[in-house]
Amino acid sequence: MSSSEKQQIVLASRPEGRPAPSNFRLERAAVPVPAEGQVLLKILYLSLDPYMRGRMSAAKSYSAPVEIGQVMEGGTVAEVLESRHPGFKAGDVVLSHSGWQSHALAHGDQLRKLDPAAAPLTTALGVLGMPGFTAYAGLLTIGQPKPGETVVVAAASGPVGSAVGQIARIKGARAVGIAGGPEKCAFVRETFGFDVVVDHRAPDLAAQLAAACPDGIDVYFENVGGKVWEAVFPLLNPFARIPVCGLVAQYNSSGDFEGPDRLPIVMRQVLSKSLTIRGFIQREFVAEQRPAFEREMAAWIASGAVKFKEDIVDGLDQAPEAFIGLLEGRNFGKLIVKI
Repeated sequence: MSSSEKQQIVLASRPEGRPAPSNFRLERAAVPVPAEGQVLLKILYLSLDPYMRGRMSAAKSYSAPVEIGQVMEGGTVAEVLESRHPGFKAGDVVLSHSGWQSHALAHGDQLRKLDPAAAPLTTALGVLGMPGFTAYAGLLTIGQPKPGETVVVAAASGPVGSAVGQIARIKGARAVGIAGGPEKCAFVRETFGFDVVVDHRAPDLAAQLAAACPDGIDVYFENVGGKVWEAVFPLLNPFARIPVCGLVAQYNSSGDFEGPDRLPIVMRQVLSKSLTIRGFIQREFVAEQRPAFEREMAAWIASGAVKFKEDIVDGLDQAPEAFIGLLEGRNFGKLIVKI
């Protein structure tokens, strides 16, 4: 690839069910030239996140889908190569939303400068970025854990789930994690410090979760759905709070769901137990809570109260397969592509 060319991965077709490599296409294009107020970025790191599956679909959602032939979207850490904006200069490192490509243009007002000396740059896409903020805002605003309460979170080895459990413990609650496989369960318990971890692959998941939560569940941070929700639901205490930020177990599903209609049962329990179930998108809380999050999370990391794990893949061409693996739980930690 010459210095005047860039690489980009576009959406080649919309997936039916599980995405396939054929749904993506690697292209080359000319490196763009910045206009007044813009900067030219060289992408260093790309974040891969479950929400991207929804952008591949044309179904109505809270954000517009990626169009066929359009660059896949995603958060990035980038270096400024050329600037026509007074607030940035060549060599600055910034947080952007430039998507799956090696170079991009961005307006200066869409960027946030990063200090490479303050924290590893990749953390701006993970524990100090959108996933960490999702955990912080959703748990503290909607979940509101109190000392002595039980907080349960699935995908506990991932960037959101691991932060949820550690923040819960900081607030004096008991953290119960659900993860996939012995290695991840051990890491969540021993490194992230959860009180109990249950393997969602266990055939007796429901019984193990009930044993791990003898006093029921006061907060369930929902980011998976599926059989995990079915195991959690009977254990919810009166006045339990359920922040809902994702349903990754259902992202590859299409058409009607199998099995009986459970909605009447759910709604009866919502009423009889006075449950609070609230879906949220982290951007709802950015204006009011982002400064406090950045201050508190940085302090928790510095003190060792919050730890994190990253799963870094080399090469933009590896992004499609890595993303497919993310939806199947093959990653271990925050999934990032080093461009």
